[in-house]
Parts: sequence; C-alpha cells; structure tokens
Amino acid sequence: MTATTAGSPRLHTDDAPLRLALRLDAVPTGVIGLAIAVFAGPLASLSGLTPTITFVVGTVLVLYGAVVFALARLREVRTAGIGVIVANVACTVGVVVVVVAGLAPLTGIGIAAALACAAYTAFFAGLQYFGVRRLA
Repeated sequence: MTATTAGSPRLHTDDAPLRLALRLDAVPTGVIGLAIAVFAGPLASLSGLTPTITFVVGTVLVLYGAVVFALARLREVRTAGIGVIVANVACTVGVVVVVVAGLAPLTGIGIAAALACAAYTAFFAGLQYFGVRRLA
C-alpha cells in the first residue's frame, strides 16, 4: 500500500533538474540572507548601506529562500519555476540598474557585492530556465 500527500512532489525524473535548481538557489540564498541579517551592522559599514537596509535585505533573502525551497516541493513545479525565473531576472536587472545609476551610496565593496548578487541570480535563473525547458 502506498500513501501520498497533497504536497508531495511528483516522482518523475523530467522535473528533477528544475527541483534541484530551485533547491540549489534556495539554500544558499537563505543562509547568505541569515548571515547578512545577523551581521547587518558591520556589513553596512562595508557596503555603504544603512544597518536597517542591510538587515531588511538579509531578512528578505531568508524569506525568499524559504519560499523557493517550499515551491520546489509542489506537485506541479513548472509554473513555480517560471515565477522564480522571473523573480531572479528582475533581481538581476534591478541590482544592475541600482549600481549603474548610482541609486544607492555603495562603496567599492558594496558595488562588488551587488554585482556578485546579480551574477548569482542570473546564474540560477539560467539553471532554472533549462529545468523548465526540459518540462516543455
């Protein structure tokens, strides 16, 4: 006898790459966000942002990581994957705009960290895109 729950993922290998890409994005995002929130004061002085903004960024990353991890467990993951791709692309573009337009008083380290964040989100958007394409 086999029991399944409503939230358990499908047992198909075609969606495994997307689920993996979502989890590989979610876990480091949450851990990095936690570190940013805990060390908001010292990181703020390095980045040029205020401690409050730094803490909020860290908290948002923790929540985003938790949501993405939960989305990876959905029975049908394709739509969630597309949503995460859109969010990652929006984050990438937004961060680049902030840096290029000088919309935040970032230090050199802050600029490097912001651009590393943009590269990170672009990389995972690409991985997730290939996972979604495999489902098409």
